[in-house]
Amino acid sequence: MPYDKLSDLPANVRDPLPKHAQEIYLAAFNNAWDEYRDPQKRDQGGSREDVARRVAWSAVKQSYEKTADGWREKR
Repeated sequence: MPYDKLSDLPANVRDPLPKHAQEIYLAAFNNAWDEYRDPQKRDQGGSREDVARRVAWSAVKQSYEKTADGWREKR
């Protein structure tokens, strides 16, 4: 299901990510949720939620990287 606000994100997203990365995740997830409504559009199969989650993490990883100290913005 799409998320309305950052506090609705699951803890495994909300807790480790900085606010800006959470915003990226939320927007990407919600967009993918709409985009992949039709199961035929899901190349790798999986549920609508799984696909939206993969898209959202991919979007975060375009701008952020995970380090030993947590997530940080790429330079």
